[in-house]
Amino acid sequence: MIPKMNVYKKRWGIDSDDSIKPGLEAVQEALVKMDSPEKQLQVIHVTGTNGKGSTIAFMEAILKEHGLSTGVFSSPAIIDIHDQIRMNGEKITEEELDKSFKAMKEVGLSGFLTDFELLTVAAFTTFRRLEPDYVLLETGMGGLLDSTNVVTPLVSVITSIALDHTAFLGTTVAEVARHKGGIIKQGIPVVTGPLLEEEALKVIRAISNQQGSPFFMYGEQFTMKDDLFKGTETFQLAGRKMKGPHQGVNAAVAIQSLLVAGIKLTQQAVSKGVATTQLAHRFQEVSPGVFMDGAHNPAAAKVLAATIRSEFPGEKVDFVIGMLKGKDIEKTLDELIPVAASFTFLTFPHPQAATGDQLMKYCHHGDKKVTTTEGNTIILVTESDTKRIVTGSLYLLSSLMDYGMG
Repeated sequence: MIPKMNVYKKRWGIDSDDSIKPGLEAVQEALVKMDSPEKQLQVIHVTGTNGKGSTIAFMEAILKEHGLSTGVFSSPAIIDIHDQIRMNGEKITEEELDKSFKAMKEVGLSGFLTDFELLTVAAFTTFRRLEPDYVLLETGMGGLLDSTNVVTPLVSVITSIALDHTAFLGTTVAEVARHKGGIIKQGIPVVTGPLLEEEALKVIRAISNQQGSPFFMYGEQFTMKDDLFKGTETFQLAGRKMKGPHQGVNAAVAIQSLLVAGIKLTQQAVSKGVATTQLAHRFQEVSPGVFMDGAHNPAAAKVLAATIRSEFPGEKVDFVIGMLKGKDIEKTLDELIPVAASFTFLTFPHPQAATGDQLMKYCHHGDKKVTTTEGNTIILVTESDTKRIVTGSLYLLSSLMDYGMG
């Protein structure tokens, strides 16, 4: 369910299906009816289990510092449909989205797309009209059969590969890698984060070779060490707001991707862009000692634990957690246990949310409880000097923002 999408569907009399149907035929047919807006855009296509949002945020900020305009299509919604389509960092206005839905109604797109496919077509239609210099396009799920995979990009970016969405992408890392690697196009360069799983690296290398695509991987063709980026070019950076070693990697992937896309970058603009990037819910301090981070799977939880160790050496933190059903809840919680003082579980308003009681059953930590506290009062203050991390589903974090947090 995409929040507030029904408002536009109802207003313009467009029917679409809220289920997930991987495949490209329907969206390709729809785009042809719209006179192929995706073919008129300069696109950087980004997939990955974790790190997509942060990497895109770094690219967006760096491009802005170079005086270039950006369109971003991302998911899921943080608040509602408007923040999934952004121009120059600002969420799309109701007026602009109305223009796109009107155009889709006029060519007869009602009745044969899923919600996400319809939104993808709306994004391409909006960007064609507003003409950003570059479109930073995030896959919804996977890559190969994702409705965004209809573009020929300047560069294909794979931030990371780990198990996630196993019902659709497969139960092994190699199967997930085949889906993520599906965004690699013939002769188009590929930039990846450190593909730590040997089987993932094997699959992505094989697809790149098969497509004749130049291959750039973090740790081999480019690196970031002590704020020094070394890749196709070298940049000395002035630090960054986005904390944690993994954000240094995401910044490096962003810089290398822009270079590979053929964009001329300057030292000053790159440094300022990286230094000023801040993304909601990525280890974001929302009140003194209280942080939000959308770690919703084991790989993201492992990164969050590493960030906690790096930012608060020797400290344990109190976790407040809500997650969706269907995620690997037990392994996600296991990754957090070494840095946990306590766990508090809660249910939040989403049809797929697991209850606090269900979550607690998967937790192997001695200090755990379920809260029935309403609204954002659970995170407003810490009771002690112990830091508090609110984590799990981005839908949880956005529901807390609806109460005025963040």
